[in-house]
Amino acid sequence: MRFEELSIWRRSSALCVELYRYLRELKDFGFRDQITRSALSVPSNIAEGFERDSSKERARFWSYAKGSVGELRTQIHIGQQIGYLEPEVAAKWLQESEELSRMLHAMIRGMRHDITKG
Repeated sequence: MRFEELSIWRRSSALCVELYRYLRELKDFGFRDQITRSALSVPSNIAEGFERDSSKERARFWSYAKGSVGELRTQIHIGQQIGYLEPEVAAKWLQESEELSRMLHAMIRGMRHDITKG
């Protein structure tokens, strides 16, 4: 199996692409840079964790991805409050990021279970 086959990688990549396209014209470069970095970090860390050799390393990188999802959710909330994101778009992205967070939690828990078993 390759990381590109993981549902969570595909979904987080799609969210990242959608976010980049939506914010392409935003003139607040600081905000745009921060939120796109958070979004890009999620599938990147999922892939990096997948490519690692040990369960402990995988769990660590997937934990980084989960942290980036939390950062992204914060930025989506703020982006909506300051008028950069339409409420419907923000709601959709928040729902997807919450689901990604749950999926990552389950993956990390599974890896940590493997670590304690082995």
